[in-house]
Amino acid sequence: MVGKVVIIEISGDTSVKPSVIVLKKDREPELYEKARRLDIGTALCFEGEVSPIQKSKRGVEYIVKSITIYSEPLEPLPVDTVGKVPTLLDTRIKYRYLLLRNPVEKAIFKIRAGIIEAARKYFISKGFIEVHTPKIVAAGAEGGATLFPVKYFEQEAYLSQSPQLYKQILMTGLPRVFEITPYFRAEKFNTTRHLNESWGIDAEQGFINGVEDVMKTLEELVCYITDYLRENYVEEQEVLGIEIEKLTPPFKKIKFEEAVDILRSEGIEIPEGEDLTDAAEKKLGEIMAEKGHKIYFIIGFPWKATGFYYMREEDGYHTRKFDLDYKGLEIASGGQREHRYDKLIEAMKNKGLNPENFEFYLEAFKYGMPPHGGFGLGIERLMMKLLNLENIREAIIFVRDRTRIVP
Repeated sequence: MVGKVVIIEISGDTSVKPSVIVLKKDREPELYEKARRLDIGTALCFEGEVSPIQKSKRGVEYIVKSITIYSEPLEPLPVDTVGKVPTLLDTRIKYRYLLLRNPVEKAIFKIRAGIIEAARKYFISKGFIEVHTPKIVAAGAEGGATLFPVKYFEQEAYLSQSPQLYKQILMTGLPRVFEITPYFRAEKFNTTRHLNESWGIDAEQGFINGVEDVMKTLEELVCYITDYLRENYVEEQEVLGIEIEKLTPPFKKIKFEEAVDILRSEGIEIPEGEDLTDAAEKKLGEIMAEKGHKIYFIIGFPWKATGFYYMREEDGYHTRKFDLDYKGLEIASGGQREHRYDKLIEAMKNKGLNPENFEFYLEAFKYGMPPHGGFGLGIERLMMKLLNLENIREAIIFVRDRTRIVP
């Protein structure tokens, strides 16, 4: 309220910019009296038209004819939805549903929706079919240590870590599938890049000539998403004060051993046969950026550091697994899978797994499984780097980590 003028900002639709109504005491006396008594957070509806003179720098200004009040807050809002008072991350997470009235928070999640929209458009244009795989499973794709157990009648079950095994068996009848899916992983991490429930864009394709076919699909997908956001989410980028950078294929490829040598030259030791740590990934990202490569593939992972389903090279040491890292963060991983039944049995045993626990999966490989491969692209991780977010929890509305199971 300024003098005899009431200015109300209304955040009630999908636009990141609020609707602004200006009421003057001498022009709309009844509406002015009604509006000046409103509390922040009131749910209302207004009828009017866009003002021919736009003075507001924050939103679209309207001249109103009527205001209908639906409900008023029973107590002051626990957070500043206008954005003038900084909010701690924990408080943001707790009251995200309220903060979505703020243009910045709304812009983040509109872009998240845009990522999913773009992914669907890309896959459909390439002949992929969207599928939905079970989220209650009898066995994990990544290993027992990170499984969430679920009481499932008289049986032992778990929340799905990945649609990996189901995507693979679908290759017998649907050689191009994708899924936008949650991942559930009981990892006891509490870092800025880990969640226990996250979301990913998964794809699998059959009749491939090699792992390069899979990498090409992932590369095209990421470029399609970024181009789509750059073109269709301009207003959201403006609100966030960013410009999503254009990514141009082909992405740089470095071998795992090459990455290890680079890190060792910087004094970071990687134990033989083990994957890169988060700190190592971050450092490698800094080094690669200095060389002009913000996004790059790491290829040729050692067998010891991969899942049983990755195809091994003839030397028995390397696999056809890859990671896609962006600004020092792994945003996707994938590779060519092992499609030969006898080799899969051998791989499971080498990994200490009991083939009997994967009967439903292995059976599909008895009936003519084509060469295939796929990947999983983390939505929140991609958002972190596209939007320059400091914490992965900023990229998901309702957070599930070691300490949060509500709201």
